Amino acid sequence: MDPILSQLSLSLNTARTIDQLIRPVLEMLGNITGMESTYLTNIELGQGLQHVRYARNNGEMQIPEGLSVPWEDTLCKRSLETGTLSTNQVSTLWGDSAAARQLGIKSYISAPVRSGDGGLLGTLCAASVRAVTISAETETLLQLFANIAANFIEREMLLENLQRANAKLATYALTDPLTALPNRRALFDELERLLAQAVRTGSSILVGVIDLDGFKQINDRHGHQAGDDFLQAIAQRLQSGLRATEMLGRMGGDEFLFIGPGPAWPGGGAPGALITEGEPASAARALQQRLSALTAGDYQLAGHRVVYGGASVGVVPLAPFGLHSADAVHLADSEMYVVKQARKQRA
Repeated sequence: MDPILSQLSLSLNTARTIDQLIRPVLEMLGNITGMESTYLTNIELGQGLQHVRYARNNGEMQIPEGLSVPWEDTLCKRSLETGTLSTNQVSTLWGDSAAARQLGIKSYISAPVRSGDGGLLGTLCAASVRAVTISAETETLLQLFANIAANFIEREMLLENLQRANAKLATYALTDPLTALPNRRALFDELERLLAQAVRTGSSILVGVIDLDGFKQINDRHGHQAGDDFLQAIAQRLQSGLRATEMLGRMGGDEFLFIGPGPAWPGGGAPGALITEGEPASAARALQQRLSALTAGDYQLAGHRVVYGGASVGVVPLAPFGLHSADAVHLADSEMYVVKQARKQRA
């Protein structure tokens, strides 16, 4: 047993993942038991399935990784229910198992892999088409291996849960909770990336500020729920009109921000921000019309029909050289106020 324990100790010291641990363990288990197949399973009791997660095959019988079988038909379930850790008379003891008959299993040994609170995670098993004598010492080693596997699996599950939790936190940190659009922080991060990309490619960028005229009146007349419904509906309409390379987010209150790549800018690396001519300027005018049209129309808000004439939208085409995200947004915001004043004068 000492050589096996020494090999196990080495694997424990070097393994950083469940994969790095289990493969040597299955090899050791095969050498100890003399059985052709050794494998680790995980069990989904709710779905009634057992899955072979890792397998080592060395002989006539082959148990493939990824194999899924009904839990009710498995030798593992019978072993747990009867408290029989091992047998070399499978056909006599568990002849009702169709899976065992198909594989021709004569000898079998299994130990449950349990969590710290006793929950069943899976099983560690060995099987053979030959009649193999299984000693008490082998059963003890198998249970030791199963306990070690359980510790690694629980650690892996904890790490996965932490990663999912961190991913959720990162999403929350970059998302506006009402509209599910990117928030101010996410927008500025993306704008910085877009500016750097535009410098490399020699292109312009388009930045637009969308301000919802009359939003306060909607809130005052129909209530805050109607105001929230309006913000969500506006977000959906604007999002539906975006292209794959464009991004829309909520800056806060009733203000949204658009950012996206613009046409090539022949100005090269010359410093300067606002572009007033050429394709970038034409693209900005077209975008302004597109975004404004998307916001206009009828809205059903908290049971009320509201006819909305559209938002004030200011879009500017910008040369990216020497420009920071805050400056780009300020230029678009200034353009939006020019549009807002012009709309007020027309009204």
